[in-house]
Amino acid sequence: MKKVFYLNTCDTCRKILAQFDLSDWELREIKKGPITEDELREMHEKTKSYEALFSRKSTQIKLRGLDVKSLTEKDFKELLLDHYTFLKRPVFLTDKEIFVGNDKTNVAALQAFFGVN
Repeated sequence: MKKVFYLNTCDTCRKILAQFDLSDWELREIKKGPITEDELREMHEKTKSYEALFSRKSTQIKLRGLDVKSLTEKDFKELLLDHYTFLKRPVFLTDKEIFVGNDKTNVAALQAFFGVN
């Protein structure tokens, strides 16, 4: 299994995806096809944390008046399943590994995984 979860309207996601040959990957645009509970479970098995998958930049945080510091793992899980913008993007998921988000460390790890400099 090789899947990429991304948002097509996100310039950063598109820029990251453009660096790699994803011809044998399943591409999932999360606005059109939100993540399922099973997919979220697979991600959680690799990260051991729903919070690690949670985007603190989601516009829904302010709209809903959420206090992120007070959220529990259960809250993070429910929010991730409730609205696509709560997922930190992009997420590259394989049977053995997961790469979450667009920070420099993650992008460098992705480049090493794909053998791209």
